Amino acid sequence: MTTFSIRQSKSFTGLMVQALDFVAVWSAGWLAYQMRFFEKSNDWADLPSGELGLILVTALFSALFFGKVYRMWPGGSLAAMVGRVTLGWLMAWTLLLVFLALSKNAGNFSRLWLVTWLVTGIGLLWIARVAAFLIMAQMRRAGYQHKSVILYGDTRMLQTVRARIEQATWSGYDIIGAISPGDDFDLHELDARLKPDEIWVGVSMAESATLEQVMQSLRHSVANIRLLPDLMMYQILNHGMTITVGIPMVDISVSPMFGSRMLMKAALDYTVAAIALIVLSPLLIVIAIAVKLTSKGPVLFKQKRHGWNDQEIYVYKFRSMEVHNETDGHVTQAQRNDPRVTPLGKFLRKSSLDELPQFINVLQGRMSVVGPRPHALKHNDQYVKLIPKYALRHKVKPGITGWAQICGHRGETDTLDKMEARVQHDIYYLEHWSLWMDIKIIVLTPLATIQNKNVY
Repeated sequence: MTTFSIRQSKSFTGLMVQALDFVAVWSAGWLAYQMRFFEKSNDWADLPSGELGLILVTALFSALFFGKVYRMWPGGSLAAMVGRVTLGWLMAWTLLLVFLALSKNAGNFSRLWLVTWLVTGIGLLWIARVAAFLIMAQMRRAGYQHKSVILYGDTRMLQTVRARIEQATWSGYDIIGAISPGDDFDLHELDARLKPDEIWVGVSMAESATLEQVMQSLRHSVANIRLLPDLMMYQILNHGMTITVGIPMVDISVSPMFGSRMLMKAALDYTVAAIALIVLSPLLIVIAIAVKLTSKGPVLFKQKRHGWNDQEIYVYKFRSMEVHNETDGHVTQAQRNDPRVTPLGKFLRKSSLDELPQFINVLQGRMSVVGPRPHALKHNDQYVKLIPKYALRHKVKPGITGWAQICGHRGETDTLDKMEARVQHDIYYLEHWSLWMDIKIIVLTPLATIQNKNVY
């Protein structure tokens, strides 16, 4: 069976997804209108010109806009695709409301219809995304969306790539040949005979002469040629390529928060923090009064921590300990049966209710809802010398909750092993960040808080 290259089918896939998005948003607007005004009209085809135009423009805008919010790629997980299209629709719908308000047309449209459109749109877009995922999976099984690859080299990176491609059958890549330096077979001859879509060259950073020979041998090749530098000995964070002043650079340790990613995370942070403070305001007032009545001292405890780019920030918590002073900047973690913790404070710490004022930190732009937990300055100075990758945590804003916390690494870190485990989970979060992952962590945090027994 002849395979159909990704180069030829990539544009078709993108158009297919955009068409499904357009149909989903259009259908959602139409259905929402019929549900809202069904009692006034028995004609399901009846739709006023104003609503018709609004639905048409929004559906077209959404189909184009979603492509900038999330990325489609061969083998992308269904959860990630659904999460991104949900975010895209929420942003598109919010922009629609802003447009109606600024153009002074908001009063011309039913608010109930717009809200119904929002909910219906999410449901239909989920269905469309599942359909797109199944169609792409079937296309790959049928031989479409495949890209043939020749591997050259013998580095550890190349070996890792081979193993991952062989395991990830959904990726769309097929290894059709491999050759190592010193083999009798010529790379140029292999390329001419197999005509691959891609050639991946794995050489160490010191083998510039070998790379020059490879490029000379492939000077007539029409395949995409990619270099796999041997960087396995480094901790790669947010790996990729960056073009700076016209010079290609390999990203070895880069913050995952940039461009649209930063905007998406900020939108989630401010939305969640604002809603949380509004909804929880009665509880916050009750806790504040209880803290004030049960022990002497301020309601809020304010402590310096390290934030994004290692900048010092103040982090707020409900005071859970008796007021006390520690000498020489020493910070003692709370331990089991710690006499400094008040009876109310014990409950607040166990339930994590003492962390709620940090939503104020989020609105201030100092923290994120999800991210590595901020540590006391003294602890940072200590662990940055003991754990080589510790400083990578500061490439994003610290969070109220995080991947380490929902995985059980919350509370006292009385041993170096515990802190190393927490740091490893924080780095995993930085390497695999997505908006869907943030939402997942937020949803799982209450359950993780209940199950955790390591907080005193």
